[in-house]
Amino acid sequence: MAPIVHGLESEYAGQINFVYLDIDDDRNDEFKNQLGFRYQPQFFLLDGEGNIIQQWVGPVTEDQFREAFETALP
Repeated sequence: MAPIVHGLESEYAGQINFVYLDIDDDRNDEFKNQLGFRYQPQFFLLDGEGNIIQQWVGPVTEDQFREAFETALP
């Protein structure tokens, strides 16, 4: 998943902020609880207010991410 996500992060720089949370890092507990983060890999697409637009559990294709990003971007 890392090559796909990092490639998209580079492509959408300035439009989408990518944030990475480690499920095993206790410093992320507040965010994990707010999002319902339980599995790895698990991905969340949030709007500017922090509301979940879409989430994925498990592997995701580049096309699935692109479709969601293009729908969410103005």
